[in-house]
Amino acid sequence: MRSFKEIIIELKLFLAEETERKILDKDIALLLKIKQARFATLKKRDVTPYAELILFCKVYSFSSDSLFFKA
Repeated sequence: MRSFKEIIIELKLFLAEETERKILDKDIALLLKIKQARFATLKKRDVTPYAELILFCKVYSFSSDSLFFKA
């Protein structure tokens, strides 16, 4: 199982392909519908917000298996 920091990297790679620009933590927080302060706390503590990530996967048709587990 990946850590939240590894999941953030995976999300940034996925979104960078779509937008062709550098993706910042605030962009990820916005897409996950998490306030930036809470996102920073979750990242610092390495706590994964599963509900928000699963909703993101559903909305963007992204495989939750590839997000949560190493290939």
